[in-house]
Amino acid sequence: MADEKLRLDKYLWAIRIFKTRTLATKACDDGKVKLNGANVKPARTVSIGEKYDIRGERKWTIEVTGLLHKRVSYEEAVKSYTDLTSEEDKQYNKQMGASFFTGKRLSKTGRPSKKQRRDLNEFLSDDADTEI
Repeated sequence: MADEKLRLDKYLWAIRIFKTRTLATKACDDGKVKLNGANVKPARTVSIGEKYDIRGERKWTIEVTGLLHKRVSYEEAVKSYTDLTSEEDKQYNKQMGASFFTGKRLSKTGRPSKKQRRDLNEFLSDDADTEI
């Protein structure tokens, strides 16, 4: 199977760099995946030994050591590439992981809770009673 073909977007999805194949394709189309400094298309054939720079929400530099045609567990996926990411990029990735936005408000910010509203109403009504 020396002549087996595998698309780059499918490979990046299979090794779990991207959550969906659509995101992998979009990253290639947007120029966020490079081979030797040149942008690559999502349909490019992947070969063992190639080194890719991936710049998305996180930064990776990987070398292909095996080909995966379907998505497998993380433990199996990491056997198919070597992570050559620099220490600077690893620090950046840690920082990005720590600042993950869940879409929820931070605690004790924004609108008051029901208890806070009751306390505020009680305070304001007491204050109004004393002024009369």
